[in-house]
Amino acid sequence: MATITKKQMEEYERLRRDRDNGRVLTPDGLRLICAAYENDPEKIGIHMLEMLAKFRNEGIID
Repeated sequence: MATITKKQMEEYERLRRDRDNGRVLTPDGLRLICAAYENDPEKIGIHMLEMLAKFRNEGIID
């Protein structure tokens, strides 16, 4: 029987919290974003970069 390390368990818990709080981009979420920006790569890219900056400013990601 396989066991996991404490570090692996901590990573799993972090991913689970992120998922539960809507911080994980799912395939459906990506489709929604693409549809909202009419599949325009430039608009999608700008949106993604704006969200990245917002998350960094809020301390959500490094």
